[in-house]
Amino acid sequence: MPPEHRESEQYRAAGRRMALAEAVYARRSALGWTLAELAERSGLDEATVESIEESGVDPTLPLIERLAAAFDSVVRIDPAHEPAMRFEGYAA
Repeated sequence: MPPEHRESEQYRAAGRRMALAEAVYARRSALGWTLAELAERSGLDEATVESIEESGVDPTLPLIERLAAAFDSVVRIDPAHEPAMRFEGYAA
């Protein structure tokens, strides 16, 4: 892909959606939760959770806060590292 395409807002937005998708899937899987369990805990419907995990939802701050609360986690966002976003459980 040409460098100028990677600089486009559409490309960056797609990257943010993918980072959210990967972070949600990774945390949900680590907890052993189903889509339905995350939907219930987050107050979202199951179709929305599925769309998040399919990179179909923009990562707004209210959504990230809602997911972090559902996961009882903090969220780390660092575009310079992979994964760019991750949910981490609170230290015991």
